Amino acid sequence: MNLIEELRWRGMLQDIMPGTEEQLNKEMTSAYIGFDPTADSLHIGSLVPILLLIHLQKAGHKPFALIGGATGMVGDPSFKAEERKMLDEATLQMNLAGIRAQLEKFLDFDPSRSNAAEIVNNYDWFKNISFLDFIRDVGKHITVNYMMSKDSVKKRIEGDSGISFTEFTYQLIQGYDFYWLNQHKNCKLQMGGSDQWGNITTGTELIRRMGGSEAFAFTCPLLTKADGGKFGKTEKGNVWLDPEKTSPYQFYQFWLNASDEDAAKWIKIFTFLPKAEIESLQQEHEAAPHLRLLQKKLAEEITSLVHGKDAYEFAVKTSDILFGNVTTEVIRSLTEVQLLQVMEGVPQHEFPMERIGDSTDVVTLLAETGIFPSKGEARKMVQSGGVSINKEKIPAIDFKPGADQLLHNRYLLIQKGKKNYYLVKAV
Repeated sequence: MNLIEELRWRGMLQDIMPGTEEQLNKEMTSAYIGFDPTADSLHIGSLVPILLLIHLQKAGHKPFALIGGATGMVGDPSFKAEERKMLDEATLQMNLAGIRAQLEKFLDFDPSRSNAAEIVNNYDWFKNISFLDFIRDVGKHITVNYMMSKDSVKKRIEGDSGISFTEFTYQLIQGYDFYWLNQHKNCKLQMGGSDQWGNITTGTELIRRMGGSEAFAFTCPLLTKADGGKFGKTEKGNVWLDPEKTSPYQFYQFWLNASDEDAAKWIKIFTFLPKAEIESLQQEHEAAPHLRLLQKKLAEEITSLVHGKDAYEFAVKTSDILFGNVTTEVIRSLTEVQLLQVMEGVPQHEFPMERIGDSTDVVTLLAETGIFPSKGEARKMVQSGGVSINKEKIPAIDFKPGADQLLHNRYLLIQKGKKNYYLVKAV
């Protein structure tokens, strides 16, 4: 299966310029995708372009990841309702460093390989170009009529906010990126999301008019969720690739909670599993959808790719702790950092350290921390066997939690019913 056939089967191909497939079949081809440095981490919306670059390199071609140090100062207007806030230099540099470190996890940069990946920053070639040079040498090749015919620009012009000259020039700047890479890196192909088609084709036009050579392009569809929600968004906001912004457990849960319809689509896009294995998995899933085999495999593959196998296994362990029947030994085996990661989002309460032990019974502790609204309700739940400390059922209402039960000498993990957890911190 050639690259284009592979991407088409996986649902990762939308628009393609004539001759692109033939070019990729003919020779090793250098291709690039641009990444917008609006944050110091990419989020899962950026995973599709990253995966395109990985597929490209696996097929023997040379990937370039362009980080928009210059274009990040301008802002892409494509299908956005209003102009974006400008980034200052210090923020931009921090964002560039974060994104560079993430991309290096996914692509092979070994210089001994003929198709080694490279990262480029368009600020490196724009910093020495004056405004007059640019409008004289580049601007004269593209008409305003051509620029205004792009859907992304038309929508902004027709909308309430209009479009500034700064953003209007964006497609010329991105087009020049392609031209520069074509001239200096023999880059013949640009890829990106379908919202970039207008900017990408401006680049191929510039290469034809300024360099007299041919260039190619294709895009992938923008992902949506089956329920109409925005892909990559949760109640807490973006799902980030940075484990400090989105923990591996939260990342794993995002994929695990995918609908059947989304999982069937996403397992082709976000994994490298072969076609036969995916089709077999889909048949098994249809036979027993309650087992959520597609979601589990999808979550395993993508969490392992982004965060590593250890982080995936810890995410599974976290799920078992919160939703399964694990033992006290498993709870005690967690480091303090892991315990706090597992309990992220769980209500936390403080209780005086000196009152842990002989002076305070469990019913008092449960009521005074607010886990139960009253001692009466706490007493009833304890008597019915519905309250545990560190996964051990509380034996009686006069039980007094001792210092020896504190996890890492400061925490009690309290469970009320099947799914309600609370972390009490002795202070």
